[in-house]
Amino acid sequence: MAFPLQRPRRLRGSEVMRAMMRETHLSLDDFIYPMFAIYGNDVKNPVPSMPGVFQLSVENLVKECGEVVRLGIKAIIVFGIPETKDEVASGAYDQNGIVQQAVRAIKKEFPDLYVITDVCLCEYTSHGHCGMIEGEKILNDPTLHYLAETALSHAAAGADMVAPSDMMDGRVGAIREKLDTHGFKDIPIMAYSAKFSSAFYGPFRDVAESAPQFGDRRSYQMDPANGDEAIRETGLDIEEGADIVMVKPALPYLDIVRRVKDEFNMPVAAYNVSGEYSMVKAAALNGWIDEKRIVLEALTGIKRAGADMILTYHAKDAARWLAE
Repeated sequence: MAFPLQRPRRLRGSEVMRAMMRETHLSLDDFIYPMFAIYGNDVKNPVPSMPGVFQLSVENLVKECGEVVRLGIKAIIVFGIPETKDEVASGAYDQNGIVQQAVRAIKKEFPDLYVITDVCLCEYTSHGHCGMIEGEKILNDPTLHYLAETALSHAAAGADMVAPSDMMDGRVGAIREKLDTHGFKDIPIMAYSAKFSSAFYGPFRDVAESAPQFGDRRSYQMDPANGDEAIRETGLDIEEGADIVMVKPALPYLDIVRRVKDEFNMPVAAYNVSGEYSMVKAAALNGWIDEKRIVLEALTGIKRAGADMILTYHAKDAARWLAE
């Protein structure tokens, strides 16, 4: 038997050659770090289901941003936990709400840190759903006003970008119109366009205190079985003015990330969500895996699939590892 003329192993024989041949490169520019703001003074509440993640009062959030900046991470996304909740999510669009306070404080201290805000109502409603309700029905159109007001209040506080995560039909258009008519034409919208009704969100609901009080979110978040629907949803958000489209979660939906990138050739974000993070952390704490290698491999896979940016709780650790 003749030996093959083509020997791919020739290009894997040394670290120098492997680096030269590497097709996908992780960078600090890829990461968006999620952070959680809560009322109070000197609050740093650890989240048991998400080791290394905390609910932070505003002054501690700003301190944490200092570490983010020192590590070279250039963008964060801020979520808020209000003092009180009500039927109409008034804490979401309060000009002095927790996210609004956090944004102002962060931008004052770190004006060059790119601050994105999550635009949703579930953390602020007494029932824990992402929209207004009538009985146990989640209402679409009446919710759009509140989402648009929330986005406007974030922009007015100094947010660099808003990211609606609610999955109500028409919310990108409503937010775009509200921002434009109030002088915020240059504020981009990163739409959670293909957001699936996933079991991987469990730990997030612990940190954001946003579990629904009845039912679930399957009437507005997408069925995990549907790929074509994800493409239709993404196309609608682009038509309404989305500047960046997102797939959430990331790892179980890398096929969707690739399809979205190929179909639309738009900037694509992928959210490496809480459940994905917590599984890795739990296995690492038990000594079952090499955390560094697993995390960097997973993040590389997300980028290889077509993501231009990755929202990930691993961002700080990944930044340290990439600097080694």
